[in-house]
Amino acid sequence: MRIDNSNFERVEEFKYLGTTLTNQNSIAEEIKSRLRSGNGCYHSVQNLLSSRLPSKNLKIKIYRTIILPVVLYAFETWSLTLREERKLRVFENKVLRRIFGPRRDEVTGEWRRLHNEELNDLYNSPNIMRVIKLRRMRWAGHVARMGEERGCIGSWWGNRRERDH
Repeated sequence: MRIDNSNFERVEEFKYLGTTLTNQNSIAEEIKSRLRSGNGCYHSVQNLLSSRLPSKNLKIKIYRTIILPVVLYAFETWSLTLREERKLRVFENKVLRRIFGPRRDEVTGEWRRLHNEELNDLYNSPNIMRVIKLRRMRWAGHVARMGEERGCIGSWWGNRRERDH
């Protein structure tokens, strides 16, 4: 493709500002990459999240300010499938299980992992999918208020097409 005096090679995928873009507009690989980065971040603070010293509130703040932004980097344009949503929820539940720890079963007295419903009850903040939906709406409102004269890529391409034809 040629734009102005520049040639652009057609590629299957490329990395732009830390995000992998594909010619099929698939974000499956991007989700995998974000989750790998999130896991790396999680493992770097895993001992802190398991420790009894910091409060649960501090651990949740660590998750929300250190780990979650790594996973959700450039998520505003993601079009998620149910499978990808599930992967994100599984990741969040893994971190929350580390934060809240196991529970002793009242009947058997044995230690067990928390069920998803118990995690939802303990975690008083919006879950990862709710965060995505809320922030997407905020981003969409921001883009809608930008106006045609601003450098939004959609209006840039539209203005360029009108000017070139």
